[in-house]
Amino acid sequence: MQVKAKAKYIRISPRKARLVVDVVRGLDLQDAFNRLTLLNKKAVGPVEKLLKSALANAEHNDELTKDNLFIKEFRVDDGPTAYRWMPRAFGRATPIRKRTSIFSLVLEEKIPTTKKKDKKTQKVETTTVKEKITDKIDPSVSTLKKQESSQALEEEHNEEKIDVKRKGGHRDMQQQEKNVKKEKGIFKKMFRRKSGM
Repeated sequence: MQVKAKAKYIRISPRKARLVVDVVRGLDLQDAFNRLTLLNKKAVGPVEKLLKSALANAEHNDELTKDNLFIKEFRVDDGPTAYRWMPRAFGRATPIRKRTSIFSLVLEEKIPTTKKKDKKTQKVETTTVKEKITDKIDPSVSTLKKQESSQALEEEHNEEKIDVKRKGGHRDMQQQEKNVKKEKGIFKKMFRRKSGM
């Protein structure tokens, strides 16, 4: 399993940072930390911080151990350059480039381990207070009610299927429902519009 970490816009030139990164690339994580303690370079600080960040990601997110990890890939790319200006002779100005670096790190396991399975979520059945009370008083009553409700639902479903087959499709059903809605209501029966006035 791979673990990735990134550090952006570090205020050091990529050329200087690569001197440190080249020493560490391909080593075990513990060996890399040991080598960094011996180096006397400015880039050691950000590189060490990034390694610790990647290790924390591996331990916390994926439950990996420090001893089983090594640095598979460590890249330093150019970040945006900030330009400053310095006055020179005869009224000229020369640019000063303040370069930045982007560190990309990939850790990988020496011996691949299988990921632990998460605890299976159990389905929770929701019941009302009345059902719980009836279960305590007489458990046979609640089971009968459940069976009756399921049978009633099945019968309604079967009737709907039969109706659709007889009447010739879904559109006919919709048209009949509209007609039924029109006929309902006392006021509609009393105050019908008379055609041909």
